[in-house]
Amino acid sequence: MAEQNKQAAYTAGAAGAVDMAGVAGAGRAGSVPDIRHWPHPNLAAWGRPPLNVVLYQPEIPANTGNISRTCVVTGAALHLIEPLGFDISNRAVRRAGLDYWQKLQLYTYRDWADFLARNPGAEIFLATTKGSVPYTEIRYPRGAFLVFGQETAGLPEELHQAYPGRRLRIPMRSEYRSLNLSNAVAVVLFEALRQQGFPDLL
Repeated sequence: MAEQNKQAAYTAGAAGAVDMAGVAGAGRAGSVPDIRHWPHPNLAAWGRPPLNVVLYQPEIPANTGNISRTCVVTGAALHLIEPLGFDISNRAVRRAGLDYWQKLQLYTYRDWADFLARNPGAEIFLATTKGSVPYTEIRYPRGAFLVFGQETAGLPEELHQAYPGRRLRIPMRSEYRSLNLSNAVAVVLFEALRQQGFPDLL
């Protein structure tokens, strides 16, 4: 009975979020949470973030947990494209995010098409080892979406074809494959914030 009441409360909360979704500003995700997604975001309380971090099918829970902490302390929103390589309530995710996890502006999507549908007009930039433009030479508008691929496979070819002029690269020695995902997110995110004058940060 307790579990039924809990599920009913979650369902009611999701229904309330549907009513509030109309207040979402341009460039914000309009995702409405359901009982399969955790945590349940308070859409009415969230303003438009200065930047958005998008993880395409992340595989390692600790990386996502570390990135969630980075997003909270910078005011960025985190968007996760399913399928994920872990349960979002995984202890490793929440441990890495510490007590910041509950303060995270988090959105989840069932696939890339769902993400695009809920974020019309999104300014998308791909962080990839296949990019030719250093991340410092890109100009990031407020509300830009910084997209990062899987730890093992990167981003799918269809995304490379869809955004050929929006692919940025973090310079590194040629004999190595890539940085750790959470490190790569921090590098690019802080450059974008620097360009914006570190809005609302001390």
